[in-house]
Amino acid sequence: MTPREFIEKWQDNPLKERASYQLHFIDLCALLGVPTPSPSTAETYCFERGATRTGAGQGWADVWKKSFFGFEYKAARRNLGEALKQLMTYALALDNPPLLVVCDTSIIEIHTHFTNAPSEVHTILLEDIGEPANLEKLRWLSYCVTKR
Repeated sequence: MTPREFIEKWQDNPLKERASYQLHFIDLCALLGVPTPSPSTAETYCFERGATRTGAGQGWADVWKKSFFGFEYKAARRNLGEALKQLMTYALALDNPPLLVVCDTSIIEIHTHFTNAPSEVHTILLEDIGEPANLEKLRWLSYCVTKR
């Protein structure tokens, strides 16, 4: 999938979170040329990873790669700060991944969460996803996916 194809497919997305997030993530993997979660990777890389929320019961991370990232989606134009708060309540149960990613299919925010380093936020807008610097940031995720 090319950046242009990705943008055309996801601009003006009318779908709600539940109906779009797996499709969006699969397309993101196609854009980066990396594998998607599958039954054979369920223990290390999957959709809907169950997690005990810190102080809030049970929840589900939308996409998870052990020791690398947690990914939480929200519907278009929803508060990504709330998505980050939700993902942070899962972080301990997800073994504190170094990348916390939130997305509404129009915006991807990558929050670094490395030990002994200040956190950074890298925001990628859908219309800018094909820019070399943004593709490089997304390759951080693809690096995580290809390391099994």
